Amino acid sequence: MGFFQKIFGGLKKTAAAVANGIASIFNKTFDDEFYEDLETVLISADIGVAATEKIIADIKQTVKAEKIKTEEELKQRLVQSIAELLENETPALEDPTVLMVVGVNGVGKTTSIGKLAHLLKEDGKSVLLVAGDTFRAAATEQLTEWSERAKVRIVKQGAGADPASLVFDALTSMKAKGEQVAIVDTAGRLHNKVNLMAELQKIDRVVGKVMPDANYHKLLVIDATTGGNALSQVEYFHEAVGLDGIILTKLDGTAKGGIVVAIKQQFDLPVWYVGVGEQLNDLVPFDAASFAAGLVGIAD
Repeated sequence: MGFFQKIFGGLKKTAAAVANGIASIFNKTFDDEFYEDLETVLISADIGVAATEKIIADIKQTVKAEKIKTEEELKQRLVQSIAELLENETPALEDPTVLMVVGVNGVGKTTSIGKLAHLLKEDGKSVLLVAGDTFRAAATEQLTEWSERAKVRIVKQGAGADPASLVFDALTSMKAKGEQVAIVDTAGRLHNKVNLMAELQKIDRVVGKVMPDANYHKLLVIDATTGGNALSQVEYFHEAVGLDGIILTKLDGTAKGGIVVAIKQQFDLPVWYVGVGEQLNDLVPFDAASFAAGLVGIAD
């Protein structure tokens, strides 16, 4: 199954809300009331106020310039507007790559790491998992299971071990073995706990010290069902370590899939990957055009 099919399936709830909303308000006069109602539809999908205002301005201009008359033409233009806001080229993962993955408890972080390891291995990369969430023994056990499923190596220690020291040892081992990608799990820290953020920053410094020339990126896992509350998580983690991108999970369980548009507009952070199910291959690289079409409910 390709990206669009998976995204379209994952966005069914959001697409239904947007498409039904447009159908209920559509009129060929495109008057002020229509645009106010369209704004409500988009904000209800958690696209965000700032992004919605940009989209509405673009739609108003296009309706006049292209003489849009039908609901289908409007939706096609809406897809283009959203895709333009989301467009961002994800950097190539040149060797060696270190990915530090952060996020609060319950967002699907460890699961996403396991799926990402599988995706990269399928792409021909040698992958190392680093079990940096040493606060929960269950987290290490879960990541070990994913390493076995993805058939990749894992470096881990017992519960309570110092995460920064573990990362130091793991990356030193990675260099010695010539592995191409390390994916570092971190504790599902509460973003308002200063000491836990400080620990995350310590891991960040260790990566820079051990592998200063690595292709190093920090990814935040966001649960799509969180909706607008995800913005505060992005803000805290971005301030702490300087994020490079987003992994969006649980897209198939929400009508609030537009949150990535709000994140991109407010923080200029691209989505790298999207989780659309529970299977090993249900993490897919992000594509703006397909995502926008799925968001509005237009089949490819």
